[in-house]
Amino acid sequence: MASHAKPVLYSYFRSSCSWRVRIALALKGIEYDQAPVNLIKDGGQQLSDDYGTLNPMRQVPAITIDGITLSQSLAIIQYLDETRPTPRLLPDDPKKRAQVRMISDVIAAGIQPLQVNNLAVLQKVGDDKKLEWAQHFIIKGFNALEKILQQTAGQYCVGDEISMADLCLVPQVYNAERFKVDLKPYPTITRINITLIELDAFKVSHPSYQPDTPPGL
Repeated sequence: MASHAKPVLYSYFRSSCSWRVRIALALKGIEYDQAPVNLIKDGGQQLSDDYGTLNPMRQVPAITIDGITLSQSLAIIQYLDETRPTPRLLPDDPKKRAQVRMISDVIAAGIQPLQVNNLAVLQKVGDDKKLEWAQHFIIKGFNALEKILQQTAGQYCVGDEISMADLCLVPQVYNAERFKVDLKPYPTITRINITLIELDAFKVSHPSYQPDTPPGL
């Protein structure tokens, strides 16, 4: 049962994982407070003892909601969908639901953790290799994702209803553009992204419009 207490989202403006959750909250019309966690300032605020107590993985996002604390963006989105099911982000049809989870995992587990906007990876790779590293793993992932979407997509990633897969797609395309990946080989990815970024829920959740967005970004 949903609680009347306002949720608190611990996030970082440019975090892909945080962005996915912000989109879900916006789509479902859930009011919440943000508690920014700066992944760079003070050596990384996610590494503080206080935040480590909240989220032992010391990552963003985390959310306090309904008397519990959750981390991991896909787990948070699925909890929101189970407790606040309108609009539905995981289809009722089990085949489509499996496709949504497959696409979400391709992005959230197969691409995003390996690219260099993941600070833990950047520390290992080094600044001089970060562009080459990011492009390699984004291109590898997009080559697979384009083929999958050619089979599953309608207006959006799976058919004509927005799903959790779309919440993963938009932040990943944003990262691809940041790292100068040529998107011309990915017409399906590009078409879906162009449609999604015009929707209000995707606009208000964009990294440019968050309380911790640096001035002038």
